[in-house]
Amino acid sequence: MQLVKRRPLPPQLARVRSGGLLPLLAILVVLLVLITVRQPDFLAPASLMSFLGRSAPLILLAAGQYFVIVSGEFDLSVGSLVTAQVVVAARLIDSDPSRTWPVVLVLLAGGLAVGLVNGLITTRLRVPSFITTLGMFLILVGAVYLWSNGAPKGGLSEEFRRFGRRAFEDVPLLGRMPYALVILLILATLAVLLMRSDFGRVLVAVGDNPRTAELSGVRVHRTRTIAFMLSGLAAAVAAILIGGYSGVSFQAGAGLEFGAITAVVLGGVALGGGRGSIVGAMLGALTLELLFTLMNFYGVSGALRPTVQGAIILFAVAVSTRRSTSR
Repeated sequence: MQLVKRRPLPPQLARVRSGGLLPLLAILVVLLVLITVRQPDFLAPASLMSFLGRSAPLILLAAGQYFVIVSGEFDLSVGSLVTAQVVVAARLIDSDPSRTWPVVLVLLAGGLAVGLVNGLITTRLRVPSFITTLGMFLILVGAVYLWSNGAPKGGLSEEFRRFGRRAFEDVPLLGRMPYALVILLILATLAVLLMRSDFGRVLVAVGDNPRTAELSGVRVHRTRTIAFMLSGLAAAVAAILIGGYSGVSFQAGAGLEFGAITAVVLGGVALGGGRGSIVGAMLGALTLELLFTLMNFYGVSGALRPTVQGAIILFAVAVSTRRSTSR
């Protein structure tokens, strides 16, 4: 029997195309300067480490969202998944430290499972990912309210909460380094390495032109399903960090799906897929967190956050569309 070999991807698809990061880095510098003018000790190691630790969940969600968006899809379920994971963790742990690690494994498996379902419905049943993940969003919200009878029950153990609250002490030059930041650095490094592998090139090729990628031997359905699973896994880790820092709440993941999408777009990733870097997506999340911090320091109402996110999405998409048209 003759084996069918995968043909190499066309050169224009085989390379991971990333948007320029210089404009984003310039914005980062400007925001840091404005924040430092208002809060001179913001760049002090203790303050900066604390800020980065608090920003870790959104940066992880942006990385997970990147995998889906660069493949040409959307994931609107991550915010409700974070909420569901936090509420489920509290109910299962019920303040018992011995249950912490088994529940952590359950949360990670649950994130992968939700991503798998999103991916299979989108790719096999050909339901647009916007509809699939919006439906999953509503299912998770309803299921959590039904399971908890409208109020979170149980409690998170101190063992669980240390992921979001505690830090490594006496780190040279930095003083304290939050556990959340260490987890972020490890997972971000793995994500960057993954995008530099063959899988990363294939993922971008699928987002750029799925038909061409399929003719080149790429399993488009499987690739996109894996992207959804990575997004679900990132949401599970973010839920662990958010639950550890803020505790149990039905608002734990409220609006995070839009924050992640805004961060990805701000990082130069094309919403249609096929262009952008995961580093840009994570820097976009960091920029967004800096912008919200600046707004807080200058007394701007937090109610304007959705307005700011919407404006960023519209502006970034308009610029991206204009560039594509000019090309």
